[in-house]
Amino acid sequence: MRHTALVRTTHWIHALSFVALIVSGAAILVAHPRFYWGETGYFDTPAAFELPLPVNLDQSGWGRSLHFLGAWIAVLNGFIYVAWGVFTGHFQHKFFSPRGQPADPSGYNPLQRLAYLVVVFLLFPLVILSGLTLSPAVTAAYPGLFALFGGRQSARTIHFFAAILLLLFLVIHVAMAIRSGFVRNVRSMIISGVET
Repeated sequence: MRHTALVRTTHWIHALSFVALIVSGAAILVAHPRFYWGETGYFDTPAAFELPLPVNLDQSGWGRSLHFLGAWIAVLNGFIYVAWGVFTGHFQHKFFSPRGQPADPSGYNPLQRLAYLVVVFLLFPLVILSGLTLSPAVTAAYPGLFALFGGRQSARTIHFFAAILLLLFLVIHVAMAIRSGFVRNVRSMIISGVET
């Protein structure tokens, strides 16, 4: 299966930005592995839960900078992909087979199609909005985000769980690519040719 140039390009940009987000997110996490619910929370307040990680406060500076950069690359790249997908009918063609029509030409089964749709239209928007709620500059301009998530610390907790689900999706995605022919699948995401 071959993919359009835009799908291939946005796929690899997103893969690189996601690696940056995972690495920087881990650095942020070891700087403060405690999670809270509501608006406030810090080391001297009760946590909703705490991960058993060694605290390393030296990691948060570069981690936050890389996370910010990776996040905006992912957001812009994702916006281009979604806008293109809606405008060209890509999502309709790949993920919504009309009743009585033949099986999806991409070869995705219904569970795979549902997983991709949940990731693109639910998890990514959730992780973006919850991440924006962590920014004092953004919430100063859009305080409604606090109401949406129930506070900055609630947004951080939701952001963490959404990121875990995205990471789980990535692991399953790569495992399925390996299982169904890794070299062939990677080649189809790199080489142009017959496009689907």
